Amino acid sequence: MKTVMAKHAVLSSGVKMWRSLSCAKSELRLDLTLACGQSFRWRETAEGHWTGVMAGRVWTLTQTDDTVWYHVYKDKGMQGEGCDSKRGAGVSLQMGNKSDKSFKAALKKEEQEEPVAVTSVHDTEEEEDMLRDYFQLNVKLGDLYEEWGAADPHFKCIADVFTGVRMLRQDPTECLFSFICTSNNHISRIQGMVERLCQALGAPLCQLDQTSYHNFPSLSALADSSVEACLRDLGFGYRARFLQQSAKQILDTHGLQWLEGLRGVPYVQARDALRTLPGVGTKVADCVCLMSLDKAEAVPIDTHVWQIAKRDYNYASGNAQKSITDKLHRDIGDFFRKLWGPYAGWAQSVLFCADLKKFQKLKEMPDLKQPLKEEKGGGKMRVAYKKTKIKTEEDETVKAMETKSAGRKKAKVSV
Repeated sequence: MKTVMAKHAVLSSGVKMWRSLSCAKSELRLDLTLACGQSFRWRETAEGHWTGVMAGRVWTLTQTDDTVWYHVYKDKGMQGEGCDSKRGAGVSLQMGNKSDKSFKAALKKEEQEEPVAVTSVHDTEEEEDMLRDYFQLNVKLGDLYEEWGAADPHFKCIADVFTGVRMLRQDPTECLFSFICTSNNHISRIQGMVERLCQALGAPLCQLDQTSYHNFPSLSALADSSVEACLRDLGFGYRARFLQQSAKQILDTHGLQWLEGLRGVPYVQARDALRTLPGVGTKVADCVCLMSLDKAEAVPIDTHVWQIAKRDYNYASGNAQKSITDKLHRDIGDFFRKLWGPYAGWAQSVLFCADLKKFQKLKEMPDLKQPLKEEKGGGKMRVAYKKTKIKTEEDETVKAMETKSAGRKKAKVSV
């Protein structure tokens, strides 16, 4: 009998198996928020459709002007084994016993069947709550943009184009161990490492278009004594030891609930607690504080952000210092906290996003575009766009691309 390979959902196939959440693009832009280096688990699986793992479930998200659409995959035979649990138990590196073999056999069988969307009222309400929490939709981003723009003319210029960049509220374990992988690394390579980490140690969830999705590993799985050798074989290098030792230190010294408990302590205390872990410096600690521990005032400083501070804010522009010391990190953070206020970390993420060369390449133009007006035609909603120039570090690249695109008519993009 011919089996049907499960596929990634697309909204154009019909909205029956999709759920919707009212949310304007000015409050959330999926393309910017999910690909700017906060989380490393989302991929664009169709135009404007993002698929990833969050809260132990596999999601595909897309959006129209005032609505976020989401599809949650639920494998028929794996209820309780990952899709419905908030965190899988992790997968042992030793797959020799019968229960593991039976589980893998069941998984192989179920991978051949089409996952269906969760449809019960309880699940629908729970998943909407998960999304609202993950994107922190209780925070009115438009109001913050206005405040930041009023205080900072440079931000106002950037914000006219890069609307809807939100901070995610990630699972603290996933956030911490993902960011331990970021040292001396870049986004695309980090994504590959995090994916291999999940495939090696995380509970399997489902397979779509021959892509396997796994939950993020548990602390117990990460702390296993065989993890370091396994991850070195997978190309993690010196980071392998940091991952295993940090997980072991958390379990031995603090316990399973420690990381989540840091949400309830002051920012500086949480940051300093994280810095006691192997492989966790000030920048990684600040990223974890900002992106998973509710510390909106945390401003992660790396060489990229330091360049933004010097170039766009004339911050210590004559400083020949080449490395970021703890003092410099603190001073730049204080500078931005004074400028932007209690949500300074959120504002910094907008500038960081706007400065990424990645988005120039993704959009195949020297800048992102901002809606000018909506027009109806041909039965489809179309959006006319205007170009807005953004200052980037890649001046020469931008100039070359602008020359290439000179004379081009205003683009019309289907929504």
